[in-house]
Formats: sequence, structure tokens, C-alpha cells
Amino acid sequence: MTTDLAKFAKDNGVKYFMISFTDLFGGQRAKLVPAQAIADMQEDGAGFAGFATWLDMTPAHPDMLAVPDPGSVIQLPWKPEVAWVAGNCVMEDEDVAQAPRNVLRRLIDEAAEEGLHVKTGIEAEYFLLTPEGDQISDPFDTAEKPCYDQQAVMRRYDVVREICDYMLDLGWGPYQNDHEDANGQFEMNWEFDDALQTADKHSFFKFMTKSVAEKHGFRATFMPKPIEGLTGNGCHAHISVWDAPGSKAKTNVFAGKGEGQTGELGLSERGKHFLGGIMKHASALAAITNPTVNSYKRINAPRTMSGATWAPNTVTWTGNNRTHMVRVPGPGRFELRLPDGAANPYLLQAVIIAAGLSGIRSKADPGKRYDIDMYAEGHKVRGAPKLPLNLLDALREYDKDKGLKAAMGAEFSAAYLKMKRQEWNSYVSHFSQWERDNTLDI
Repeated sequence: MTTDLAKFAKDNGVKYFMISFTDLFGGQRAKLVPAQAIADMQEDGAGFAGFATWLDMTPAHPDMLAVPDPGSVIQLPWKPEVAWVAGNCVMEDEDVAQAPRNVLRRLIDEAAEEGLHVKTGIEAEYFLLTPEGDQISDPFDTAEKPCYDQQAVMRRYDVVREICDYMLDLGWGPYQNDHEDANGQFEMNWEFDDALQTADKHSFFKFMTKSVAEKHGFRATFMPKPIEGLTGNGCHAHISVWDAPGSKAKTNVFAGKGEGQTGELGLSERGKHFLGGIMKHASALAAITNPTVNSYKRINAPRTMSGATWAPNTVTWTGNNRTHMVRVPGPGRFELRLPDGAANPYLLQAVIIAAGLSGIRSKADPGKRYDIDMYAEGHKVRGAPKLPLNLLDALREYDKDKGLKAAMGAEFSAAYLKMKRQEWNSYVSHFSQWERDNTLDI
């Protein structure tokens, strides 16, 4: 049954709605709509000029309308007179094919036609910095191995508690919070869900975390590598596939005794082939899961202060071992450790489904399982591709992966590659302090 947003406002004391969409660069865009106007907006959508955001459009394009998906509505726990609702981008009565949430919705429908319903959980790591963003917010958080530091997490208890309380109130099922491997870094986990719901929650979580941090005088960042020498922000995704969506799901399609090395770990044949698709498309996948220049300071980082980057640099998979790109910690699911904090919540889920479907359709083999410490013995691996060294390499890998490009959609892929190449060109055109320090006197 579709939620009537006008009635939702009346029943819950909502005065304003934020009709929100996410652009190609992961930017969250919104219009603040009075509750008195939401009935018309629910039907027609809120108008945006697509060119004014990171979408491949011009000023000559018609209005783009973000039509709210009422099933996604969330009342802001810290400002309950406002409600957030995800919008689906439409132009001249057609879905905008390049809009990230539309890309995900189409792939979810495609998977459903084959009886596959992807469920995921994500681990969105973040740093709490000073308002200027140039250093961590806690001057006493200096331990060489700060992970799980109980004193450090309690010094930021007020922020962590407030966010977790809100997730409890929203019914997300949060189950643990911790200080992560870098000084100033935190992680909060909640229950897995259908891919679209996870993407909406991921999007809202980033908004909520930044808002609560600002309220307490800090700045939260999901930037992949905000502090040189410290572990970066990952966004690990735990993936399983089920026979039905939501609460109707009864059977985990990934669970079962398949053949070979994946079967030994409790993955079915379809689970094996889905994993095979992830491995097959991994180098191209990085253009989506690691979408910024800064992303490659995390996955190709030297050893950090804590002793490990906790990020992959090679396309390998394993059992319960965190030094590889994919970890199979137990039967019926696996963890993709490649994505970072800059990953677009919707495109992250979309590219996982696209690669996995490709693997199932082609019966892709994930290749050999490596049960070694990749940080200590990675040099012994022969034949496994290295992940891209920078954003340009990742874009080139994506561009030549015709199967993944087609699965994500021709219009989306063309727009994404165009905009990201412009970003790369902007980056390499700027003059840095490093250049002055190292080449001024040459």
C-alpha cells in the first residue's frame, strides 16, 4: 500500500519534506517542500535543473522532476518537523536513465525476473574531524593501534549514541558501534536488507551522520583517505541472494554445498557464479566502488600507522581472511572489501547486481581461492590481476568492459565516463604543493 505523504505529514507533525536524489558523483541534492504542497509533489515531482548538479545535462535540457518514493520516507529524528524522501528522477515522463537510483531500480527488476533478490549490508566507516577538516577531532586519540579503543569511543559517545539511538528509533536494527582502525575513525553496523532499502539507508546514514557531527561541533567525512598515514574509510558490502524480497524471503539462494573451493565454504553453485562475476569484472568495478582520485590512496596505500591498510590491491578471494578483495566468512554470503566511503550508495548496489548477474548468466568461475596473508605473502600470487593504480586506470578498465557497461546501461555508462574523465582532467591540471616542493629548482 502506497504511503500518502500528506497524511503522513498530518499524522506525524511534519511541516517540510526534503525530496532528495543522488547525482553521479554521490552528491545529495534536495528541495525543501512545505507539507501543504506535498500532495502535488507526490504526483508530479519536484523540479530541478539537471545541469546544476553532477549529471550529464546542459542548461537547455527540460526540467528534471524528482518524484518521491513514499516507501522511503524517513522523519528526521533530530528535526522531526522535517521528513526525507528519496526521489526517482524523471524527464518528460521517462525515467532519467543516468540517475543512480533509477540504474539500481532497473537492475533489481532485472534480477527479480530471474527469481533473484539481492540483500546487502554495508559497513560505512567515517572519521570525526575538526570543523576545518584538517585533523581528527580528538587530540587524545593517538594510540598506535586504536581499533576498539574503549576510552576513545567513549570520548565521542555523545555523537555515536545519538546516531545509534536514531537508528534504533527508525527500526534499522543497529547491533554494534566501534572505534575503527584509524585514529578518529568509527563504524556503526545495522541489519542487512533488500538492495534498494540498503541504498536508501546508506544515503540517509551519511546525511544523518554529517548532521549530528555538525550539531556537536565536528565534521564527519566518508572520504576514502582523509588523513595521510592512517587507515582509510572502507564501505565493505556483505552480499547474499534470496528467493523473494523483504520478509517474504525464505531461502538463501547462495547457501548450499556447491562444487569446488566455494562449496567447501558453504556457497551454492549460483553463489559461486555470482562471486565469479564480481571477480571477472573487478578491475572495471573499481571505477564505481572507488570513484574518486582519493580512492586510490586507500587501495594502493603503503602500510599505515596501525600496521595494515585493511584494503585490497589484488583481485583475489578467500575464506574468513580480511587481507583479500573478497572474503567468504561463512555459508551463504560473502563480503566485498573493495568499496570505499566515496561509493555512491545506489551505484554501489547496482554494480554488485550487474556483475553478479553477469557471472550467473555466464557461469563464471571465481578462480583459485588463496588462503594466505596477502599483506605478507601477496608477492607469491601469480596471475591474479592488480586493482587499478588510479582513477584513470579504473575508468579505462570500465570503458573496455563492454558487458558491465551494457548491464549498467549505455546512457548511464556514457554519462559517468564523461563526467569522471572531466574530474580526472581537472585533477591532473591543478598545481600542487608537491610539485613546488620537489621540482621548483630542477
